[in-house]
Amino acid sequence: MENRDDSKVMQEYLSYLGAVRGVSERTLEAYHNDLAHFTNYCENHDIDPIGAKSFEVQGFIADLSEERIAPSSVNRCLSSIRGFYRWLVRFEKRNDDPCASLRNIKTPRNLPTVLWEKEMAGFAQLPEKSGILWPARDKALIMAMYSAGLRISELVSLDIKNITGRMEGARITGKGGRERHVFFSDEAKEAIKDYLPQRAQRIKMNQEKGAPINGALFINRNGGPISVPGVRWIIERYAQRSGLGKRIHPHSLRHSFATHLVNSGCDVRIVQEMLGHSSLSTTQRYTHVNIEGLKKVYKKAHPHAVKEKR
Repeated sequence: MENRDDSKVMQEYLSYLGAVRGVSERTLEAYHNDLAHFTNYCENHDIDPIGAKSFEVQGFIADLSEERIAPSSVNRCLSSIRGFYRWLVRFEKRNDDPCASLRNIKTPRNLPTVLWEKEMAGFAQLPEKSGILWPARDKALIMAMYSAGLRISELVSLDIKNITGRMEGARITGKGGRERHVFFSDEAKEAIKDYLPQRAQRIKMNQEKGAPINGALFINRNGGPISVPGVRWIIERYAQRSGLGKRIHPHSLRHSFATHLVNSGCDVRIVQEMLGHSSLSTTQRYTHVNIEGLKKVYKKAHPHAVKEKR
């Protein structure tokens, strides 16, 4: 069963991730939740979480699957547990790794939602056409995220001081603290320039009310830094107005960025660098997206691709 020593060891591991490995607060929270879920399972099944056997960890994973939790979430939880036991072995807190023989469960390979070039161009124009929220900011936000292939976390943490040159790009700190330089398209540059005076006005009004200095590039209507839920809400509103019939979310803009580069013949390793992926296999799914697109074109255009209906 879990005891105070178990909790102390797990807290020591989380502290190690934050202080030594430089893991972000958001990732630390995910690790904490996964390990808390596991220790709760151990407590209910009279298992020592520090000395758990391989079959006991496997039982927990099977239990998650039976609860119909998404395979990707199950694998993320297993990854958290796997990291914990590797740390225990490395620092001689136990002799063996119970996860050494465990493999991730299979996950369905769903193609990401992609806006094709014409769809993306139309989506970027929605703010100034509909005017439902804050047109200048929203167009700049959409174009910055798409033209630079930003993650939503990278977008909300983008600071004015990280903009380089004459709006040609920005310095980004992505997952794992990896830094990269991203670029803005001409249209994104113009959108940001149009938005900046309005941003400055909101910031000034906010400071007059005693608010602290805010360096975030994208802000909310009150002059504070925009949040992740805020960006999701904005994209959802425009998705509803788009009439495209697709499930568009912030990551769709990043997917579209990568897909359009691959479709244009950009080397997948260059795309990997632009996206800030640590593994090439993560980027290669966009090659798969490209192949699926080619299949659709082939089936639609080739006279022998589809059998004639009788």
